[in-house]
Amino acid sequence: MLNGNLEKIAEEINLSTFLLSKGLNLDTIIVEYQGNIVKKEEWATITLQDKDCLEVLKFVGGG
Repeated sequence: MLNGNLEKIAEEINLSTFLLSKGLNLDTIIVEYQGNIVKKEEWATITLQDKDCLEVLKFVGGG
């Protein structure tokens, strides 16, 4: 699940690669994985599994 939407992945993939495949700018997001905020340094070490739950939040500037 990504932000409440079911996502299918065809092969084993790590979190960092998955986020890049979605066209996300990794410098402007925060990721919650299984209910916990994950540091960017850990993204490449997390292999996505069936029933994993992700929430991705984007930083937005304004003024």
